[in-house]
Amino acid sequence: MANIRDVARLAGVSISSVSNLLNNRSHQMSAQTRERIERAMEALGYRPARAAVPAPQAKIIGLLLPSIVNPSFSALAHAVDGAARVHRYRVLLGNAYRQEQEEAAFIDDMFLHGVRGIIVAASDIRQTHFVRAAERGMKIVSYDSPFAEPMATDTRLFDSVSMDNIAAGRLAAQHLLERGCRHIVFATEATLTVGRSHKIDGFLSALGHSLSERQRVIEGKANSAYGDTEMFDLGLTLAPRVLALAPRPDGIVAINDALGIGLMVGLRAAGIQVPADISVIGIDNIALAGLAEPGLTSIGPPLAEMAQLMVERLIGRINNDLQPPGEFLFPPSVISRRSVKAAG
Repeated sequence: MANIRDVARLAGVSISSVSNLLNNRSHQMSAQTRERIERAMEALGYRPARAAVPAPQAKIIGLLLPSIVNPSFSALAHAVDGAARVHRYRVLLGNAYRQEQEEAAFIDDMFLHGVRGIIVAASDIRQTHFVRAAERGMKIVSYDSPFAEPMATDTRLFDSVSMDNIAAGRLAAQHLLERGCRHIVFATEATLTVGRSHKIDGFLSALGHSLSERQRVIEGKANSAYGDTEMFDLGLTLAPRVLALAPRPDGIVAINDALGIGLMVGLRAAGIQVPADISVIGIDNIALAGLAEPGLTSIGPPLAEMAQLMVERLIGRINNDLQPPGEFLFPPSVISRRSVKAAG
């Protein structure tokens, strides 16, 4: 079935131009542009018939992810779907790959389907298309992208729900220190989000912000921006770089579990034993962490509890415009497995 992206592509116009026509803002375009869009809609059989459905009747919420391929985000989708079903809501899923045009198109699709609440995972919520959507009445929860600084309640447009990523980075480093690791590195994709930066800040704070040899951040560049679909492969390619360091690290904190599992595979291929030679700890506690060999110790969020809150916040604000957005930070915890050596 054709969507707004298909119309824009066939008409040779931007998605926002199609949106303007569909939302009775055709005065913002030329007659020729309007005609091209209408011809494209007719050729594709595109009929946004559900645009007039009032939000309270559309028991649907949207979930916008960077990529479902990343196990952290697929786990989030599963948790959100479960929480929504309790309230007899359905979830419409969008993969935006952190592309602004895809994010904006997803928002337009949600409006046209009568959806008035979306969860946006790990994206820069300050972008214009999110702000405009909130101003048009879309209720938005930002997941894992906490506000950079405290905001007054009356100036917030979005709810923010996140694991305390600073605490997560700090817990990971402390766990390795408590197990006797002294030369510790942090492995990550080079393109940083707010959440990734906070994890690194927490890691460095556990090491005392000293300039010692053990304080290092190892970055790898993925082929696609942010590397959401490439974390296993990125960990694999970072392993030789870690082993080339002098002194060789005896502990690694991975930005997420997928990268951590890739690292362990790369270390094993190089003849390194985990955790006898090098301990590895991840962040996110995905299901695959327990199936890895050895099982990957991880810092995990209370994901089910967070998903429940996000769904309840969306439904509550959809039904009550006077309910102000809030900011919610959840504490992480250590899930011990066998990838970190026992305390000496």
